[in-house]
Amino acid sequence: MTAGLEEALRDGVEGEVRVDEYTRHLFSRDASMYSITPRAVVFPKHAGDVVAVVRAARAAGVPIVPRGAGTSLAGQTVGPGVVVDFSRHMNRILALDPVARTALVEPGVVQDQLNQAAAAHGLMFGPDTSTSNRATIGGMIGNNSAGSGSLTFGMTIDHVRALDVVLSDGSTARFEPVDEAERARRADQSTLEGRIHAGLPELVRDNREAIETGFPPFWRRACGYRLDRMLGDTPFDLAKFVVGAEGTLAITTGALVDLVPKPRRTVYAVGHFTTTAGAIAATEDALSCSPAQVELMDRTILDLSRQKIEYAGLGSILQGDPDALLFVSFTGDDEAELVAKLDELSALWQRNSHGYHTLRAVTPAQQTALLKVRKSSLGLLMAASEGTKRPLAFVEDTAVEPKHLPEYTRRFKGILDEHGLTAGFYGHCSVGCLHIRPFVDLADPAQVATMRAVAEKVKDLVAEYGGVNSSEHGDGLARSEFNREIFGDELYEAMRRVKALFDPDGVLNPGKIVDAPPMTDHLRDSSLPPAPALHTRLDFEVVGGMRGAADRCMNIGLCRKSSPGAMCPSYIATKDEEHSTRGRANALVRALSEPDPKAALGDERLHEILDLCLMCKACKSECPMGVDMAALKTETLAHEHDQHGVPLRSRIFGAIRTLNRLGSATAPLSNLPGRIGPLRKLLERRAGITAARPLPKFARRNLVRWFGNRDSGGTGGQGPLTFLADSFTTYTEPGIGQAAIRLLEHAGWEVGLSSGGCCGRSSLSKGLIDDAKQKSRKLITALAGQRGPIVGCEPSCLFTLRDEHLSLFPGDAPAAEVAGRVRQVEELLTEAIDDGRLLLREDSWLAGRRILYHGHCHQKAEVGTAATLELLRRIPGAEVVELDAGCCGMAGSFGFEAEHYGMSMTVGGDRLFPALAAEPEDTVIAATGVSCRQQIFHGSDRTAWHPVELIGQAR
Repeated sequence: MTAGLEEALRDGVEGEVRVDEYTRHLFSRDASMYSITPRAVVFPKHAGDVVAVVRAARAAGVPIVPRGAGTSLAGQTVGPGVVVDFSRHMNRILALDPVARTALVEPGVVQDQLNQAAAAHGLMFGPDTSTSNRATIGGMIGNNSAGSGSLTFGMTIDHVRALDVVLSDGSTARFEPVDEAERARRADQSTLEGRIHAGLPELVRDNREAIETGFPPFWRRACGYRLDRMLGDTPFDLAKFVVGAEGTLAITTGALVDLVPKPRRTVYAVGHFTTTAGAIAATEDALSCSPAQVELMDRTILDLSRQKIEYAGLGSILQGDPDALLFVSFTGDDEAELVAKLDELSALWQRNSHGYHTLRAVTPAQQTALLKVRKSSLGLLMAASEGTKRPLAFVEDTAVEPKHLPEYTRRFKGILDEHGLTAGFYGHCSVGCLHIRPFVDLADPAQVATMRAVAEKVKDLVAEYGGVNSSEHGDGLARSEFNREIFGDELYEAMRRVKALFDPDGVLNPGKIVDAPPMTDHLRDSSLPPAPALHTRLDFEVVGGMRGAADRCMNIGLCRKSSPGAMCPSYIATKDEEHSTRGRANALVRALSEPDPKAALGDERLHEILDLCLMCKACKSECPMGVDMAALKTETLAHEHDQHGVPLRSRIFGAIRTLNRLGSATAPLSNLPGRIGPLRKLLERRAGITAARPLPKFARRNLVRWFGNRDSGGTGGQGPLTFLADSFTTYTEPGIGQAAIRLLEHAGWEVGLSSGGCCGRSSLSKGLIDDAKQKSRKLITALAGQRGPIVGCEPSCLFTLRDEHLSLFPGDAPAAEVAGRVRQVEELLTEAIDDGRLLLREDSWLAGRRILYHGHCHQKAEVGTAATLELLRRIPGAEVVELDAGCCGMAGSFGFEAEHYGMSMTVGGDRLFPALAAEPEDTVIAATGVSCRQQIFHGSDRTAWHPVELIGQAR
């Protein structure tokens, strides 16, 4: 990084300019197999910033790489120059005209964001990518994205009306369709825009024959420069011409795009097949029924979905054990007509012996689990990675006429078999595009050579069928090398002339589409040094230890979504890459690749990046790769403490059980300091505990005292059970524990109370792993060897027994035995209600009420919320609704920390607080987590009940 370039960027750009090594590493990767470290990263706030970047970079002779969500699969958004991230600030919908059916957007607008705004007018953006919850419109324009609906809606190029762009010399232009007179007028200007308007028609005339004959015949193209679009009698349209140019011709700063009517109804037929080939063979029958889309998913992805809590709903609705599924959708306004289409297809498949079962999904409720898995196929496939052996994108974007698909796929598989490779198969059968990703280890030079050999053979195979090598994922670094061979010398040279016309100095994303390096250059895994040895306190059961756990991230960017789910709350609040799970994982990869990783884990900049991680564990379940950032942060904090000591506040929160016990013993006097303003200010100054948030109130008659003095009401017929008296249910909210124990005893359980120790959860959250080990061992020793299940009411504490304890004590028999006995109290109570051992009244005050349930993040990550919802639905006459509001933002001690209080409230204010504000006053709020209940009360002034309290009220 030259000082002159940095100074020019900082002087000219209103947005942020970052040149530190961590940021540069974060932006050295996208969702491809490539890695190139840039010189700087800029987050522009407006088009003027982009102009300043281009001028500064051009003067320094440094390339520019435009970037949206960084989800490109072929390496389009990595490069050695200045990366320009449009997603952080330039993400506004500037205008939406429902009459004209257009939207004017900045390039960082996310596809789902646009669709949500358009839906209010019955409209949507036509291309439907599986990454719609994080893919930006600018990225889709650069890539010419398509998606599952392209059979109906075509590709992004078909929906772009006009573009505001910055050209390679820093000048600005409006690209739009113009007639010949306007083109000639613009061509007369002595500017780069004028030279483009003058030179491109001449270039097209000179190469007409090559253009007419050189492009692959198949229509679904995301490859090369679209000179074919400049032929014919259509208006001269540079807006469409630069779609799919991967930021190599101009940089988009604004886009006027078309919107299409959103179908009112969609229904699905899901064919079950015993082989993938059988599913592909059924495609033509499906296409004969005029569907909106036909999508394939093979066993690889189905099996992976069954292993993830997030996607477990699919397994319960499938029939038998299919080897492949074919999703066929029909859209329209008349449900009866659509259902008739399902009947027609089902009968046709049955008549032609295609598949063994057809599942019908007509209502949104029936479709939820299906669509969730279908949209996550890429991530689920990536989850099958083992170390550096990953399913790679290098031959995943080919497309042929659907009628050729069965034979083409058979021969494709033959190439893989010949080279000893396996792959997952999924994609868009309706348009002949299958995303086939072979498992390859790029750390092995022999495997790299195999990858190249397969890429060349597949390229030739595609050409035999008149297909395309890049049908929606673009050329990038993975396929641009082959473009001369694909298009022929004459057409390829014409494309090189296009690049020289638009970008004579080669500053706009060079090395993509034309003049590309070999596909085996800049490989991500090859660029990493071997992982240096590092002793960790937690057990990371991944090849490569802690670095391997972080490097599981394949940068597909699901952690950049805004909804549904909780991942990643700090990214949702900041829109900053470094505050996403992906950003943190990549930062850790860099630190753990240093010669002295232990020292690197104490780096101040690294901890700035990790600081806003709420340790909510959403990434553990929602990230298809299962990147467990909470565990990685815990380990990193422990190494920081080794170097810099343990802060006072961390010691305070790590000892929360002791403090709560003392507070209970001295209540109500212990509650007075929390109400005295000057004392709270002093606590904030000395310990960093915010004065803005109320402190929990200690209960004098805590759960242990109540339990010792109560009259047991149970028969014990169900056997013994241990109730975990956690640090919060015991000392600050004993009423919850009392309600749970009463209900369990009435259900026939002989309840014992485990109150002698802490699970270590609070210590782990502060990186005090050695302290957590001592506490955990004590608790495990107390619980091991007892009979019956272990239950509790605080999810974060209960599930520590079955998650972190196993990582603290890998292979430890007592820890495993205790973990195996953990049950949710909701499960036992639901069983008791269903068995008639626990009766609920029909006339309780909850009858006729709406119960809005907010689940705890750790509960969602470990087991999901199904058991709690089932219990609440047993309340007679109650309407139970689960709130999808993500993380509440409290995250244990995080929301009490002075520097994090504002972020905590911002996270809660994203979805949770507005959802609560929209509810009528008589809606009953339920939440399983103590932190969630505290945040709900503080942020909305509404009291949240624990579900067991509501069951107690209904009894």
